[in-house]
Amino acid sequence: MSKMADATMMIKYIIHNTAAKYGKSATLMPKPVYGEAGSGMHVHMLLLKDGEPVFSDDYGYSHLSKTAHYFIGGLLKHIGSLCAITNPSTNSFKRLVPGFEAPVTVGYATSNRSAVIRIPAYAKQPSERRFEIRNPDATCNPYFCYAALLMAGLDGIKNQIDPHENGWGPYDMNLYNLPEEEKAKLKGLPTSLEAALDCLEADYDYLTEGGVFPEELIKNFIKRKRAECSEISKIPHPVEFEKYYNL
Repeated sequence: MSKMADATMMIKYIIHNTAAKYGKSATLMPKPVYGEAGSGMHVHMLLLKDGEPVFSDDYGYSHLSKTAHYFIGGLLKHIGSLCAITNPSTNSFKRLVPGFEAPVTVGYATSNRSAVIRIPAYAKQPSERRFEIRNPDATCNPYFCYAALLMAGLDGIKNQIDPHENGWGPYDMNLYNLPEEEKAKLKGLPTSLEAALDCLEADYDYLTEGGVFPEELIKNFIKRKRAECSEISKIPHPVEFEKYYNL
């Protein structure tokens, strides 16, 4: 996990410095351009035990094992609080909106880009069977992000949280195209950083299990991010000038 976080930091460093070398700049902001698809940092997840895949089962839904489904269940149970860590910027939630291939629904499915967890149908070999969580973006601290995702998944395994029994899918249809009355029944991701921080404040025991995330670290993270939200909310936005300048 730490190796992957190191690699994430390295690729960001390479991207920014390669752009600078050619007199350009590069951004990994989730939603730099209004009306265009944003930029995510999808995380593919699989577990091995003694070198053998834990998530593979020829007879399970989408060839995933019960353990894999429990892991998914843990992620979906804690997805609101996870968003504070995996999507820790105000800009993050401008990407997580319908219509731009970004996830907005708490659920899982095979080859479905509208659900927050997608199982790739092309991963057919037992050693490749996995799923991806699609809400994270590159504004996150990858060390926090990957550790939090692992802790949520392990909580799902420990407590046998079944995603199907909890009504989180599988959603084998395009959720964007559902009738509005059906959409209203679905649970969605937080729609702002403030809302995600509220979720984290109410749900972080799974992160402190075994001392992985010290409680003080979580409280300081929430405090710092709330201050960031407050600061940004007070800054006039260019669109406000466009809409209100001549009123």
